[in-house]
Parts: sequence; C-alpha cells; structure tokens
Amino acid sequence: MSDPLDALEHSISTLRRAIRAATATGDSERAGELRAQLRRAERAWDALVDTGEPAPAPPPRTAPDTPPAAFGSQLPAREHVHRALILLGTPAAPKLIVGVHEAFFPGELSASKLSSLRRDEARSYRSSPGARPYYLCSALAHDLLTPVRALLTISTWPLEQRIIGPLSPRVDFLTGAIRIAEAVHASETSAGGGGPSTAALRLLWRFAANIPDAMPSSAPGRESVLDTQQVIDAARTELAVHLDADRAVRSEASRRARALDEAQQLFGAPPQNVTPLRARA
Repeated sequence: MSDPLDALEHSISTLRRAIRAATATGDSERAGELRAQLRRAERAWDALVDTGEPAPAPPPRTAPDTPPAAFGSQLPAREHVHRALILLGTPAAPKLIVGVHEAFFPGELSASKLSSLRRDEARSYRSSPGARPYYLCSALAHDLLTPVRALLTISTWPLEQRIIGPLSPRVDFLTGAIRIAEAVHASETSAGGGGPSTAALRLLWRFAANIPDAMPSSAPGRESVLDTQQVIDAARTELAVHLDADRAVRSEASRRARALDEAQQLFGAPPQNVTPLRARA
C-alpha cells in the first residue's frame, strides 16, 4: 500500500473496527481515544484528497512547462516527511525518511530540514490543538513514554504504532522492508511508469542485505537482480518470530499512555512525570 490515500483508508477501516470492538466490550475510554484517532485520520484523508483535486487549466504560456519534479519541491518539508512516513508505515529517523523520499517522490528534502520539525509541530499543536489534519510527532519509549530521539511518526497513527519497545526497531525495519519492496514492485508493474528509480532499488538493496534469505543467490552488488517477492517473503518470515512479543509490549505501553493528556500522547511525557516500568514490577 504505497499510495498515501490507500494507507489512510486502511488505517480508518482498522480504527472503525477497533471502535466497534471497544464499544461492544463497554470500554468507553478506549473507544473515546480511538474516535479521536479516527477524526485525525479522516482529516488527513480529506487534506490529501483536497490536494489531489485537478487544478484549473493554466493560462497560455510561451515558456517551457515546469517539470513535474518542480511541483514536489514546492511542498513544505512536513508534507514531504508525511508522504515518506505513510509509505513506510513505521516510525523513522531523518536519514531513512530522506532516503524514502528520494527514492519515490519528487522534490528535495534534506535531513537538515527535519532537525527542528518536531519542535515546530509541537509548538503548532499547543498553540492551536487539532487545527491541522495531522502532526509529525515523536515516537514514544515503551517504558517511560518519553519521546524517542530522532524518530518521527504521524499523529493519525494508533498509539501502538507510535510506541518503541525492545523489539520494535527490528519489527519496524522488517515492516519497512516489506513496504519498500511492495512500492518497488508496484513501480515495476505499473504501465508507463518507467520502472523503479535507481534510488529505490538501492534503498531496497540496503534493506535486503540485512534480512536472512532476502538476497539473490548470485550476482551480488547488482540492484536490478533483486526479487521483490523474495524480499517480502524473507521479511515476513522473520517478522513472524518477533511480532507477537512486540505487539504485547506496545499494547501494554499504549494502555499506560492513554492516561497522559493528548499533547503528551503525541509528543512524549516529561521524564519526571512518568514512573519507570521496572519500578512498577
């Protein structure tokens, strides 16, 4: 699901099912939290649909048309980051976000533009909560629920998706590998799309090199010989080993996180306000 709208629609459907389940069990607190997440996801969907509306016909011009990549460069950095995170579906560091953007989207995005982005988003939220359809916010540490340094997420994602436990970096790496392989495969099979970019193949190669059985058995060093289905299958095989344990940690942490106010759920709690998980055992 490399299309941002597809990813958001999947998230909206998942949230609606979760709301029904929470309502059926009488968990009103959980249902309320899920409804807030659903509203944010629906606002993000509306914003993407609005930006995708056909533009009016341009006036006649004598100068050459603007190249398509130039339109991408006109978007603010937060929009570039949002697109990359939607494709990955996991919390990500600036270097990976820039790599995904370079591989699949037009326009320029540098890591330096991301250095103050999270602080800017937090200030914007606190000055006018909910004014934007989404916010770029922090991943949360599973034990203290404090912000995880240099990992960005999207406010419309469920809490569980934004929490980082001991196994989460590997789970997110494997999940990202699957999403990248799916996006590369979609580029390979799309009619008239020109195939995946060199940057996309190089990015997929870097993922595959760190997954057992994902690499081709011959011709090492040639991005073009990677089999996207082989990468997906290998990543899913290892993911199955870690996924249940990681989900359990994230689910327990999300339960504790719902006791925080909404700003802290998005941008992290101050360390002094949270009792470490080990101290509660």
